[in-house]
Amino acid sequence: MPAILVLNGPNLNLLGTREPATYGSATLADVERLCAERARERGFTLDFRQSNHEGVLVDAIHEAGRGFQAGGVAGVVINAGAYTHTSIALHDAVRAVEVPVIEVHISNVHARESFRHHSWLSPVAAGVIVGLGIDGYLLAIDALARRHAAR
Repeated sequence: MPAILVLNGPNLNLLGTREPATYGSATLADVERLCAERARERGFTLDFRQSNHEGVLVDAIHEAGRGFQAGGVAGVVINAGAYTHTSIALHDAVRAVEVPVIEVHISNVHARESFRHHSWLSPVAAGVIVGLGIDGYLLAIDALARRHAAR
């Protein structure tokens, strides 16, 4: 079975305790469990990762690109956290590989501070899901499953 890679950037390891009014009470472990269930229902395995380090995320995207070419990866869901607004390196990594990447944000970044309104990932992502809470991850998995079936 091909895999769906879910990448989580800095501070997402604090879900459930960090600003619950903004991000909700679900933990990253809760998100992983829900994603694993959804991926399994759609016929995929799940590779779920979190890193506070930009280079680790870049390496994971490169790895996913190689896996996509080999048929073992269907796509990437990424919540890059603050790196969304700062990382040209992540932009370049997504642009450099052919794997479909869907950008997800738990909160509505457009209703928050102005520095969160710009994404370096959006121009190179296959799609963007914003402000639907952790359901955004599940919607992204569904979208990748549909794209994979259409290949």
